[in-house]
Amino acid sequence: MTVSFAHFRRPLHVMAAAVAALALAPAFAQSVPTPELEAAVKAVQRADQADADQYAPEPLAAARQSLAQAQSTRNKKEALDFALRATADADLARARSEEAVATAEVGQRRAEIADLQRQLGEGGR
Repeated sequence: MTVSFAHFRRPLHVMAAAVAALALAPAFAQSVPTPELEAAVKAVQRADQADADQYAPEPLAAARQSLAQAQSTRNKKEALDFALRATADADLARARSEEAVATAEVGQRRAEIADLQRQLGEGGR
């Protein structure tokens, strides 16, 4: 007597699909972004928009590295920790960048004021 696949209660393609789903489940579980991971991505984007590459490259690089680790790790707790660290580093980079821009603008305004005061002093003579 020859054994055939007809003896299986479920069709072979159903069992193959179940095995594939079980094998891919961890990958799909990690690929679903958490709110913390989404917040980290947005924080890095805000830092990029604030020209943090120019004014705060170190914290921005740390934020990008933490974000990459959060996206690649399979451990949910580690992913959460990396995402929170990425958000904090990106916020720091954005704040330092905005501070540098504001400081430069203040310096420019002070130079303009000094120039105007000098012009007024020369015109009053």
